[in-house]
Amino acid sequence: MRKITLLIAGLLLAGLLFLVARLAAPPQTPLQAGVVSAASIDTRGFTLAEPPADIRFPRDHGPHPSFQTEWWYYTGNLETQDGQHFGYQLTFFRRALTHRPAERASNWAADQAFMAHFTISDVSTGTFQASERLARGAAGLAGAQAGPFRVWLENWSVEELEPGVYSLAAENEGMSLDLTLREEKAPVLQGEQGYSRKGAGDGQASFYYSLTRLASSGQVTVNGRSHTVQGLSWMDHEYSTSALSQDQVGWDWFALQLAYGRELMVFQIRRTDGSVDPFSSGVWVPREGEPRILSAQDFTIRVHDTWKSPHSGAEYPSRWTVTVPSQQLELHIRPYLPDQELNVSYSYWEGAVQIDGQVESQAVSGSGYVELTGYSGSMGGEF
Repeated sequence: MRKITLLIAGLLLAGLLFLVARLAAPPQTPLQAGVVSAASIDTRGFTLAEPPADIRFPRDHGPHPSFQTEWWYYTGNLETQDGQHFGYQLTFFRRALTHRPAERASNWAADQAFMAHFTISDVSTGTFQASERLARGAAGLAGAQAGPFRVWLENWSVEELEPGVYSLAAENEGMSLDLTLREEKAPVLQGEQGYSRKGAGDGQASFYYSLTRLASSGQVTVNGRSHTVQGLSWMDHEYSTSALSQDQVGWDWFALQLAYGRELMVFQIRRTDGSVDPFSSGVWVPREGEPRILSAQDFTIRVHDTWKSPHSGAEYPSRWTVTVPSQQLELHIRPYLPDQELNVSYSYWEGAVQIDGQVESQAVSGSGYVELTGYSGSMGGEF
């Protein structure tokens, strides 16, 4: 959902609103620093996420400019032949500045803004690197398209090579990715056939699907040293015109890839009173057969430890047990590295995790990604 990152899963974060404030302002208007509140953003004229979702491929891999917010979220765990482990995140956020096309004739005129986050976790050295880029969706700087699918911001990109096969590339200051991703499963529609409700308000929802198992191979470069790797990636794509409600402070999102071709995604939205929002949800994806959508009552997430950031001062959960009784599933989850906090336009934790546990009384292991938002300041009422 996140990605957002959850994700709510589904709704864009405060940092992108800062970009909106900068890019939406006319050239003659002084730009003011600071984060724009949700209340100050006009959602009139944008499409609300309402059922039915009617998600179709390949059309809906591409952008949905009638919705105010959209993201394409790629995370993965990769290893070298000798067992060096790397995690990565490459996320593209799109934000509509207006529901009308840009009216100026200039090639720089834009009605869309883009932001991207790129991280690599190098487990063997215990280092985490993160970077952010922002650009207007004009003059070829950033954009998204369908048929063939492509999303990019400058030289960070994911591009469809052939149906179900993608090239992912990013580089920044001594770290880079050059991967080929291959779909091993069909897209999984989250919620009600792709309609994922996040709250009780009108349109407080997103359209949301995932590619839960992308076989991944290629090159990872860290500090100028290149490594040949292979592993698994996960992709989330969401679009909406909505926000967290004022009593929803953030979310915890888990995308878990298990041995023998099984996946689990769960997210919980946290409320100001410390409770879990009933609109939290998830999905269990078996090796074969239909995915099973999970409600908030179908799973539990227990926290066993915390980590306090020396950067933001936020205290994050850092070790969990996730249970899904209907699947006889109990997973123990811990970060590959404790410090995988992004300190960019906003601070959040997004990192690679390792998994062990049981499914139907059989031992299981795996890797995944966890996103934690709202711990370094509430996300309530923000996108």
